[in-house]
Amino acid sequence: MTEEKTEIQLEVQVENMQSIQQKRNSLKLIALVTLTLQNAIVALSMRYARTRAGDMFIASTAVFMAEPVKLIVCLVLVYRTESISWKHFISILDKTIIKQPMDTLKVCIPSLVYVIQNNLLYVSTSNLDAATYQVTYQLKIFTTALFSVLILKRKLLRHQWIALAVLITGVVLVQLNNSTDKTQKTHPEQNRWIGLLSALVACFLSGFAGVYFEKILKGAEISIWMRNIQLSFVSIPLGFIVSLKDWTNISNKGFFYGYDLYIVYLICLQAAGGLIVAMVVKYADNILKGFATSLAIVVACVFSMYFFDFTISIQFVVGTFLVMLSIFLYSYTKGNKSPNLNTIQKA
Repeated sequence: MTEEKTEIQLEVQVENMQSIQQKRNSLKLIALVTLTLQNAIVALSMRYARTRAGDMFIASTAVFMAEPVKLIVCLVLVYRTESISWKHFISILDKTIIKQPMDTLKVCIPSLVYVIQNNLLYVSTSNLDAATYQVTYQLKIFTTALFSVLILKRKLLRHQWIALAVLITGVVLVQLNNSTDKTQKTHPEQNRWIGLLSALVACFLSGFAGVYFEKILKGAEISIWMRNIQLSFVSIPLGFIVSLKDWTNISNKGFFYGYDLYIVYLICLQAAGGLIVAMVVKYADNILKGFATSLAIVVACVFSMYFFDFTISIQFVVGTFLVMLSIFLYSYTKGNKSPNLNTIQKA
């Protein structure tokens, strides 16, 4: 009788372990799909928003509006995950943000950098086709690794240095290719060099802000969501100040000029982007995240051919392949420590 009970208990344990493993596999699959779609759809959506017919919205106002959306989402997440009373929730916010001004001021630097970065991404997608932008923006892997070495004093492995060299080579080939899309003909005011410069500066800002944010995250006992709340509290006034550079257009046309349901969707998509990555990053290992990023490049290229009549050259294909290869090569760590290129960022 005792042996039968033991066998039954073992069977139950095996079933439970199998169930847990299935859930983990399901979460990994969800993470893969989410990361892929998030990476690809943002680039395609921003490109379409900047090239479609109709009144052109003011990009800096869209960057600003994304901040209140992020703040609301993070507030809801903190309240739900902590399972606390409303009174306790207010006291936590007061203690973390109001009564620790110096700690909140630490996020001023990444907040400003993220605001400038997001404005530059609109400039880049206004001047580069979605596929080229998606490939070029992968240089943020290089800048993140660079700042990880400089700020966090991490060491790169030999194959990771090789991967970064391959990445740069691939991006150079993509930028030198003769690929075109129909939006370049209908919008002759586009300047490829301005788009490239904006993307490069955005990559450096992304790398610096991501590593700096990682450093302050590890330097204090505070959750990622509370840090994002702090970021939003600081980013909202900074975003408004940066939007004043377009004050002439805003005063003449209005703050919400050119807004429609699609722009509202784009703002929500951008606001959710970094938060989605934050939620799935714990379920996806480096290989999976590298695969998702590479797959997003392929998706962006395919959809660019379909929606923007994007013509791909052999040089573009070779460059894109090198970029995807570098992502996999860099992600392969074989149990060794490497820079965390998936630092939680406000995208």
